[in-house]
Amino acid sequence: MSKLNLWIEDPLRLFEIAAGAAIFYLYIVLIVRLMGKRTTSQMNSFDWIINITVGSIAASGILLKNVSFFGALLAIAVLALCQWLTTKLAMNSALFRRVLKAEPRLLVHKGRFLRDAMARERVSEDEIMAKLREQGMSRVGDANWVVLETYGAMSVIPREQIGLDEASLLENVTGGPPRSP
Repeated sequence: MSKLNLWIEDPLRLFEIAAGAAIFYLYIVLIVRLMGKRTTSQMNSFDWIINITVGSIAASGILLKNVSFFGALLAIAVLALCQWLTTKLAMNSALFRRVLKAEPRLLVHKGRFLRDAMARERVSEDEIMAKLREQGMSRVGDANWVVLETYGAMSVIPREQIGLDEASLLENVTGGPPRSP
């Protein structure tokens, strides 16, 4: 292989790559629109894995000669269908939802670190303190609750915003108050 071939491919191959990239772009935009807002919102681990996989398949279909263009389009469509079915099942089946989705977990309760929960989730005190600083708080005692959400972000509920001792918004949070009957 000459040094020139390393940098410049056959012009026809360059056209194939450019056309493939444009077609895949339009196709993925269409798939994202069909899948709904959830595809581009804050993702849980499962959503993130699917999106990375779709990107990898698209890149393979565009660049690799041994991966057929239509095979990659089909694989993306099948993944999108599987994702759609999975989210529908999760919405309609509590058992399936428990298996598939993580629950939010309480990391700080009434200004105190919940060290067992932090260890289980592998979240350090420093990470929580950084999130508190982002919210304009200078100490952990300023937070009533810090929750690690299902998509990996931390939510901070300041003490001054809570009028009740326990709030119903913690009912589905692991480590929160018991669920109402």
